[in-house]
Amino acid sequence: MEWCQVRTNPERRNALLDAALEVLARDGARGLTFRAVDKEASVPAGTASNYFANRDDLLTQAGSRFYERLQPDATVAVSQLATGPKTREHVVELMKQVVSRIEAFRTGYLALLELRLEATRRPELRAVLTARVRADIDYNVTNHLASGMPGDAKSVELLYLALNWLIVDRLTLPGVFTEQQSQELITAAVLRLIEEEK
Repeated sequence: MEWCQVRTNPERRNALLDAALEVLARDGARGLTFRAVDKEASVPAGTASNYFANRDDLLTQAGSRFYERLQPDATVAVSQLATGPKTREHVVELMKQVVSRIEAFRTGYLALLELRLEATRRPELRAVLTARVRADIDYNVTNHLASGMPGDAKSVELLYLALNWLIVDRLTLPGVFTEQQSQELITAAVLRLIEEEK
């Protein structure tokens, strides 16, 4: 019996993973099938099964793809920290940009929430997401501290926690906080979590 060879075309793989994120956001983890991904990506039936060993592989790679798509250009992000004013007000503006970028990728973030729930039942997916989220937090803390911005590692971690829940509310229950309230809460979180330089 001849085994199916896994395909390696990176553009096609990314298109399939992007389709998987859309399916996850719309239909949840239970709706994520190879057939649903093929349909969403407008490719012939059976294409996704040529790129992913199984559904677990698809879920795991979809989790990584979310972070690939969300990451801003590293040079731009580091430059904004390094060249901007070293003030809490500048941190407020940077945090507003982060929240805005995530809100603009609504389906991706909703897919990530589905993946997080699925990770409670799938140890391999949990390991991938844990490593990725931890690396993301460490990267943000390291860059923040290296930039000379006000605030310590704990303030960066607390902002991560506070803003993530604000994003969840904005994307799932947008009536809880208006856009204006959201902006005010971001400002308040930064100003309360990062002490003024003395």
